[in-house]
Amino acid sequence: MNLPAPASQSMRLFYALWPDDATRSALQRLQMLVDGRHTRYSNLHVTLAFLGEQPVAHLPVLKAILAGLPRTEILLQIDRLGYFPKSRIAWAGTHAVPDSLLALQASLTQALQQHEIGFDQKATFTPHVTLSRDAGVPLDRPFHPIIWPAEQVALVQSMQQGGVLAYQVLAQRCLRDPALP
Repeated sequence: MNLPAPASQSMRLFYALWPDDATRSALQRLQMLVDGRHTRYSNLHVTLAFLGEQPVAHLPVLKAILAGLPRTEILLQIDRLGYFPKSRIAWAGTHAVPDSLLALQASLTQALQQHEIGFDQKATFTPHVTLSRDAGVPLDRPFHPIIWPAEQVALVQSMQQGGVLAYQVLAQRCLRDPALP
């Protein structure tokens, strides 16, 4: 049984686009094109904002920010492999970032700033799925693009469980307007 954490404790948190099983399976197949330590199936996602350590007391505000994000349609076409050399991360992303994704991420960062919630604010938002860590530069191989209708955004806790990185969704919501078919 999980007991609530004392208010003095903190949690390592982030907001993410959370894929469905079909998208995760396609991303997992894409991992075959890269070396290194592959990201676990259940951990594949696109980070919208990394919050780092946050007091447990901030959870109600963080959940309210999630609930207040605008409804939008985001259709991602995962059609490229990339590499962050400093951190040795092989990733999958898109050549053309949808405006709706940029607007969602901007709304999220604005809400975090308004509530004075600290987060890792990069100069440029590069939406990506980390496929592998401690990786070499991926070969430039063609692959069938993955079409991901991103419908879920989540507030996620990052933690170590038995020496393994695990993510737990604390709250999520559908981005799609429920009035649409």
